[in-house]
Amino acid sequence: MSTESAPTPAGPTTELPADRFMDREEGWLRFNQRVLELAEDEDIPLLERARFLAIFSSNLDEFFMVRVAGLKRRLATGLAVASSSGHRPRALLERISLFTHELMLRQAACFEDSVAPALRDAGIRIVRWGELDDDEREYLHGYFLRSVYPLVTPFAVDSAHPFPYISGRSLNLAVTVRDPLDERRMFARVKVPSSLPRFIEPGPRPGGRFVPVEDVIAAHLPQLFEGMQILEHHAFRVTRNADLEVDEDETDDLVTSLENELLRRRFGPLVRLEVEETISAEVLSILTEELGAEEEEIYRVPGPLNLAGLAQIADADRPELRFQPMVPVEPRALTMGDLFSTIRGREVLVHHPYESFATTTERFLAMAAADPAVVAIKQTLYRTSGDSPIVEALIEAANAGKEVVVLVEIKARFDEQNNIQWARKLELAGCHVVYGVVGLKTHCKLSMVIRKDDDGLLRRYCHVGTGNYNPSTARIYEDFGLFSSEPEVGEDVSDLFNSLTGFSRKKHYRRLLVAPAALREGLLQQISQEIENSLKGDPARIRIKVNSLVDEEIIDALYRASQAGVGVDLWVRGSCVLRAGVPGLSENIRVRSILGRFLEHSRIFVFANGWRPQVWIGSADLMPRNLDRRVEALVRISDPEQCRRLVGLMDLAMAATTSSWRLEPDGTWTRHTHGEDGLPLVDLQDSLRGDRHLRVVEGG
Repeated sequence: MSTESAPTPAGPTTELPADRFMDREEGWLRFNQRVLELAEDEDIPLLERARFLAIFSSNLDEFFMVRVAGLKRRLATGLAVASSSGHRPRALLERISLFTHELMLRQAACFEDSVAPALRDAGIRIVRWGELDDDEREYLHGYFLRSVYPLVTPFAVDSAHPFPYISGRSLNLAVTVRDPLDERRMFARVKVPSSLPRFIEPGPRPGGRFVPVEDVIAAHLPQLFEGMQILEHHAFRVTRNADLEVDEDETDDLVTSLENELLRRRFGPLVRLEVEETISAEVLSILTEELGAEEEEIYRVPGPLNLAGLAQIADADRPELRFQPMVPVEPRALTMGDLFSTIRGREVLVHHPYESFATTTERFLAMAAADPAVVAIKQTLYRTSGDSPIVEALIEAANAGKEVVVLVEIKARFDEQNNIQWARKLELAGCHVVYGVVGLKTHCKLSMVIRKDDDGLLRRYCHVGTGNYNPSTARIYEDFGLFSSEPEVGEDVSDLFNSLTGFSRKKHYRRLLVAPAALREGLLQQISQEIENSLKGDPARIRIKVNSLVDEEIIDALYRASQAGVGVDLWVRGSCVLRAGVPGLSENIRVRSILGRFLEHSRIFVFANGWRPQVWIGSADLMPRNLDRRVEALVRISDPEQCRRLVGLMDLAMAATTSSWRLEPDGTWTRHTHGEDGLPLVDLQDSLRGDRHLRVVEGG
């Protein structure tokens, strides 16, 4: 890769160093390491620490299913091109394996040495079969016969029984038995049914004791292999490639093709084999050979496996061991009259979960469905919940005779099946359902209600958000949403929906920046303007909040801005491949990460623009897929007070007095929770939770 980057229209044209990017995969693992550090933090409520351990495991599963799987696919197809960091796929896989082994052992130690003992002290015990008393074992014998035995199928492996297929993310027991008649040793596999809870309480009433489900099955192996001697049994787990490949140009029916591909997902190649560290060499050898696992793909960890199941423990009815409950408030602007008249009077910016999703976004669509003055609704859906009141509102609107157009992105990763089901339900109700744009994922968060108001005019009421229309995640995901009836926003959203449902090559909008046509270009132009302003001596500063920062062209532009003296503040939750604070390259760039009770999910872009700040919110992260292969939308905030509030939020996140992780020049992250005086730093989420002034971001 050349070290020469295309210069920005203004500013320095010095050569940028070849090692200016870090590995995207390593950046993501460092994000998950930060999640693990929350689990290790004894100042965090105990059940929340257990939940962070579960989140760490779930995150790691997805990382292997998608990122590691992608690297292995590149190797298999001969595309062993070096990444921007200079590492080829094979070397990168080795680095990932070393780092991930370290993280998984660290997670196991956190559970075994810290979280589990603290749970025991609090009266919550995860016990193994050998720790149960006679009454508990008797109860579990009955439980096994009633609820487990009908579901379990033992699979022998011999000349007549080939090694069974092991589905991805399933928990299994590898069992060795001996036939007492001829002393033959045989191998078998027992799958733990996915419908069973991860942990089982050994009694009819909640008692704070939990047994791993595999222990219950293992204790009853003699019933599954009657007449055989059980020699040994070990838990193991397989992770497989779960990325989907559908050629949209070659299929006449995208939904059917995707459903077929979802069936094949279960049979993807192995990318990880997890085994308990007590596994015998003989059994591990059988698994390795039959599954085709390489040494770097094998992860030996203390049991129990699949700590994602700790989410079940975290849900225990012990409120004193969790974060204090938070009741979202209703924005003051929406409590002072009719919802549509309020939005007609001024734009309203809401901040979830501090402000209620139910009384804002859900209410907006529910009222639209029931309002006889509403004639049409247009909506994008990327991810939504299983009992979505938003989908129900759209169905109610269609049943009432309103024109309802819904763009359902059926390629939303790991939600494909759910979205196909919702799409068919909407179609049956009479909604016009569109499945996105060929070759692109539709990721923008848009809703538009067309209403005939009392003045006789048709008016468009729009919602542009940073998060999904998902009531479940809206309680734990931090996001913004803008309600507007401004004509320029309505015209933009109308034009974008027309582009999504029909044929259009519209590029430029009034208050929207839309990918893939113009978002990259628009952001680069604004960065270039900051460089130019800095060189002229005008105010110049860039503040950006995203989930991921991996796009090389944008990063190079930010490096150029730093070299031109522009102060760059980046608030990045997840993967970041930019190197911060490197002399001569990025000494004017600061990167912070904040993780906690809520998942920081909103995207905010603030450019000083001389004396006329430009502030945007929207759906796009700074990744090639968002800028080039998705339909994304940012909306410009026009109200000065709303702009000041968003700038204030950015400044609070970057302040030295705020608790955060700070990215170091070598790519590591350092957590800062206490000041030099030893006192705790400000917790940003607690500040927002307790400060209505910061939460209510509305027009004056």
